[in-house]
Amino acid sequence: MPETPTFNPPLTRKALFERLAAMDITTTTIEHAEVFTVAESDAIHAALPGAHTKNLFLKDDKGALVLIVANIMTKVDLKATARALGAGRFSFGKPELLASVLGVTPGSVTAFAIANDTAGRVQMVVDAGLMTHDSLNCHPLQNTATTNIARDDLLRFIRSTGHEPKIITLTGV
Repeated sequence: MPETPTFNPPLTRKALFERLAAMDITTTTIEHAEVFTVAESDAIHAALPGAHTKNLFLKDDKGALVLIVANIMTKVDLKATARALGAGRFSFGKPELLASVLGVTPGSVTAFAIANDTAGRVQMVVDAGLMTHDSLNCHPLQNTATTNIARDDLLRFIRSTGHEPKIITLTGV
């Protein structure tokens, strides 16, 4: 009889904070109204120090999945990034794919969601410009809060999920 696949529910916000605490990672989180765009988050930028992130969940025409985490000020050149990664033409991943692979909804895409990719389907790409900042701000799996985390702690968290972040320049790659 074939084995029934095990379903692993996505990491919750509470479980994320527990995991970070177990790794001795200190964060600061502020609650706010739901935000879906960089423009809607202007007030948050003033409340938390560090670089604020934007996140792109992409699928190339060959089926490869990529999560890009960039500084909100970075103009991401998708064609050049695809070339640098050896990927096909990028399009944005559909909400259903996003939910099934990263366990989040549009507007809540975040570097922390890589923990939900237990199958290792997603390549993690981080903006080199983001790495010049000591601390970074990401949604904690929901777009109703923003969490400040030290850059090196975020990289350590990402690596703890089995993903090695590829750090590249995203503008004019």
